[in-house]
Amino acid sequence: DLNWGHHWTVERILQGSPQPRTKYSYNGTHIVIFNPSLICILLYILLGSLSIVTVCGNLLVIISIIYFKQLHIPTNYLILSLAVADVLVGILVFPCNMAFTVTQCWYYEDLFCKVRGSFDVTLSTASILNLSCISVDRYFAVCQPLTYKSKITHRVVVAMILASWGVAALIGIGLIAAGFNQGKCEESCLMDALISTTLGCIFSFYIPVIIMLCIYLKIFLVAQRQANKIQNTTCQNVKSRGAVSKMERKSTKTLATVMGVFLLCWTPYFLCMIVQPLTYKVTPIAVVETLNWFTLSNSTLNPFIYAFFYSWFRSAFRMIISGKICQGDFTNSKLY
Repeated sequence: DLNWGHHWTVERILQGSPQPRTKYSYNGTHIVIFNPSLICILLYILLGSLSIVTVCGNLLVIISIIYFKQLHIPTNYLILSLAVADVLVGILVFPCNMAFTVTQCWYYEDLFCKVRGSFDVTLSTASILNLSCISVDRYFAVCQPLTYKSKITHRVVVAMILASWGVAALIGIGLIAAGFNQGKCEESCLMDALISTTLGCIFSFYIPVIIMLCIYLKIFLVAQRQANKIQNTTCQNVKSRGAVSKMERKSTKTLATVMGVFLLCWTPYFLCMIVQPLTYKVTPIAVVETLNWFTLSNSTLNPFIYAFFYSWFRSAFRMIISGKICQGDFTNSKLY
């Protein structure tokens, strides 16, 4: 029953939606009533499957690192932190985004909008910052192998993880507390929204991306230089040169895959967030949601990129999926 003594508006929407629906508006709070259509059901199945794959893939990484003692090393703790962030994205962010993507509305807009935005920004930023920490770890492992163990200790890794989550929480909660959500201005001036969005994008994306690009470029150059040195000391052995060439190609392919997938997933969305306030035009919801799902898909791909590249993780995954770890104590198993 609607209380018509208050300011209610009723609107029948026939365009830009999977199906016709009625929108009731009361003091800025929107409630949408609609009948499910085949498109909605298919969207729920598709996005729900993506969420399940994200959660299961990252849980495999988490269980592997926690269960097998051989994987208890600083590098893998950073991968564990990344997997935790991506699992939370699959559990918390995916369902909220599914509800918005399919219905294209907020139920009790103010509260839902802020909760959704807070989880989205915080966990996505945590995922990006953890990726940055992994790149720093790889830099010392490849470029300074002799001092790696003394510099990247358990204490340093814990500090990096806490800093990543602390900065992510500060950015996510701070932006939402200020009343902003993904570049939209709510009862604030355009300049405030522009500053908030720009600062959020800079600290959540652009600075970490610049750091990772510089680090991976340095890693590639050092790895290539080391490969050339090995090649010069092989006495022109054809077989050895073939092995070196293969090593160069594998290193190049791995770094290209890591950064290529990351940039492919994240860059379009953050470019849109920066350009949108400057154009004075509202970006269509369908475009924003599509770009947002591209960013979230990076959490789905991370287990494949950062875990499946290593043979010891593949061995751990096979033991977990087959249920072998339930048949005895395999915590001390040799994975590599």
